[in-house]
Amino acid sequence: MPGSSRLPVSLRETFNNARKSSARGQLIALNLDVFRNIIFILFLLRWTRKLYYKLKGRGITGSVADVYTSLRRTLYGIFLRLPGVRTKVQTQVAESILKIERKLVPSGPGVERIVALPAQGWSEEQVRKALTDLEGLEHTRWEDGRVSGAVYHGGADLIRLQTEAFGKFTVSNPIHPDVFPGVRKMEAEIVAMVLSLFSAPEEAVGVTTSGGTESILMACLSARNKAYKERGVAEPEMILPETAHTAFRKAGEYFKIKVHLVACKAPSYKVHLPSISRLVNPNTILLVGSAPNFPHGIIDDISGLSKLALKKKLPLHVDCCLGSFIIPLLPKAGFESESFDFKLKGVTSISCDTHKYGFAPKGNSTVLYRSDDFRKYQYFISPDWSGGVYASPSIAGSRPGALIAGCWASLVKQGESGYIDACHKIVGSMKKIESALREKPELAVDLKVIGRPLVSVVAFLSDTLNIYDIADGMNEKGWHLNALQSPPAIHVAVTLPIVAAADKLIEDLIEVTEDVREKERRRVVEGKGAKGAVKGDTAALYGVAGSLPNKSVVVDLAKGFLDTLYKV
Repeated sequence: MPGSSRLPVSLRETFNNARKSSARGQLIALNLDVFRNIIFILFLLRWTRKLYYKLKGRGITGSVADVYTSLRRTLYGIFLRLPGVRTKVQTQVAESILKIERKLVPSGPGVERIVALPAQGWSEEQVRKALTDLEGLEHTRWEDGRVSGAVYHGGADLIRLQTEAFGKFTVSNPIHPDVFPGVRKMEAEIVAMVLSLFSAPEEAVGVTTSGGTESILMACLSARNKAYKERGVAEPEMILPETAHTAFRKAGEYFKIKVHLVACKAPSYKVHLPSISRLVNPNTILLVGSAPNFPHGIIDDISGLSKLALKKKLPLHVDCCLGSFIIPLLPKAGFESESFDFKLKGVTSISCDTHKYGFAPKGNSTVLYRSDDFRKYQYFISPDWSGGVYASPSIAGSRPGALIAGCWASLVKQGESGYIDACHKIVGSMKKIESALREKPELAVDLKVIGRPLVSVVAFLSDTLNIYDIADGMNEKGWHLNALQSPPAIHVAVTLPIVAAADKLIEDLIEVTEDVREKERRRVVEGKGAKGAVKGDTAALYGVAGSLPNKSVVVDLAKGFLDTLYKV
């Protein structure tokens, strides 16, 4: 066209390509900006969501208190790691651990230590003599009823029967049901018998375990796996009373479940239901209640928890490990009870120790489920292992069939009538001790019963005396009672051996309390303060533990204790 200029074709193509390349670059840059913005928004949403549920669950005051506690713990931990402080603390911890070792590990010229296999096997007579000597080592006399809990003794005749059952099934292993069909039958019947005690519906199921801790672990694992498979919960959380057994915290650590603790405040010492409700969020996989709890022997409001679980469509586990065969038989033994079992529609699982008030040999417990919809999630199945298809119902692979035989023998030997009789004796003795604490002026003026216990445990504290001095005083008289913390207290878990020793326990407790009371009076007169200096092992340990915002020193002491258990 006249008067116009045209770019050569090659230049036009170069220009167009450059323009397209620039547009692509701008598009990529725009996409990257959008992607970054999306990531940032998701990040904000994630932490806003976390903050929302934190404030919803704990409130502003509670959240600030949590931050303060965490900061205080961190700063104190830094202080404990300062060079001069660290050296002093490590020296004191080492001295304490050495004291524990001297107390637990036999020493002296007459002590024989076996650190390698004997070159020649011992004769049966040598083995029997050594076993007799080991049985006779100095110990707290549980046989005389001087130990709180620990030994749930069903009587000498029952022990002989258990030993006979053990002998018949010593080599048996439930992992091979075709080789040991009798063990499979007994295990199934144990689960059925325990289910019958807890008002289980027809479709209810269960498994046996090695103890209450494993039963609790399995219930938590089942809830975690169920929530992941059915709801896609990848960051599981569970809500439990602060008094719930520490096995739930172990489950949280083992299975990466965040644990929310809820206060159990005076005067009821039951878990606070509104606090639980506020903590529920989309990541919640399990609610927990105790019937009764270990520290104070208090039954949580399981009816209230059941209603909340149904409303929130969440599983509810009730820990009856300590209540065992006592709590389901309270009404038949003529005692007051509270609703706690599968009669409540919201209860989906229960743990019950047959080796406590079922009097079975140690190493026996059960975990029960409302239906197989829950139990199946605790199973481990490996269909493609080169060793064959592998399936196990709980943590263990091989298990001792002899313990199952001993448990089965205990249950059928005692029968319902035997357990009702035991319930009457044990709870009756608990009430005798509780009445003495509440009504005898020598005790009631300084000691206060915690809550309203209904089962086998009674706990007490003091606002005027150092309760750990009382624990040490009882230790000096040959008693082994359980020291508690938060709040400082003592509890007595009544067993059949304690039934015969209950009057002596009350008598000694009166004497020890008067001694501690007199010491406190002297301290005040001498101007040393009402609480005075702590001297006994219990007072020293819990005095330190209660005063430290960071518990790392207590952890070191506990680790040293565990290490000592394996020293020859």
